[in-house]
Amino acid sequence: MNPLKWLLGLAVAAISAIAIFIYAGCYNIGADAPHYPLTLKLIETLRSRSITVRADEIPIPVDLSDPERRRRGAGNYDAMCAGCHLAPGVASTEIREGLYPQPPNLAEHHAKKPALQFWAIKHGIKMTAMPAWTKGGMQDSTIWDLVALLQALPNMTADEYRALVDSSEGHKHAGMHTDEGLAPSEPSKESVHKHHAH
Repeated sequence: MNPLKWLLGLAVAAISAIAIFIYAGCYNIGADAPHYPLTLKLIETLRSRSITVRADEIPIPVDLSDPERRRRGAGNYDAMCAGCHLAPGVASTEIREGLYPQPPNLAEHHAKKPALQFWAIKHGIKMTAMPAWTKGGMQDSTIWDLVALLQALPNMTADEYRALVDSSEGHKHAGMHTDEGLAPSEPSKESVHKHHAH
């Protein structure tokens, strides 16, 4: 048999098998059903390499370790990120428990390279519930404030984190708007504490 025809037949058979698998609904897409081990490994490798390649040339601000950057980033992190990625002293949240893949606990994980964090926040990650925050109008400078906080977060105590959030400007960044074109009101400290108590 002609090797080229054999390879072509094999390719057609493989594509047909994949199409049948997809259209038959064999794969459980529910967030409460984990990926097959091989699928998970492939997705994790794809995600890691995709972000690494694209973040490779991102210049890091010289003032990234400035405490003022961390202070500004704390309010936004507490309002927009802690529900999924947790905060010092917070073991879990309702929304995090239902997410798959489960977001990394950024209060405990060793801080990744700043450029990787910046890229993930700016562009988001498909099919992980990680949004592209620039879609909401977040500017690069505000994203770098979040990265500055993330670099220090694993070494913070719960009290240090809460003090930093309380001293911040709250959930505030350029591009915030409502249907009326005005910045939304800040959540009360009481509501934030209740949210973290779950």
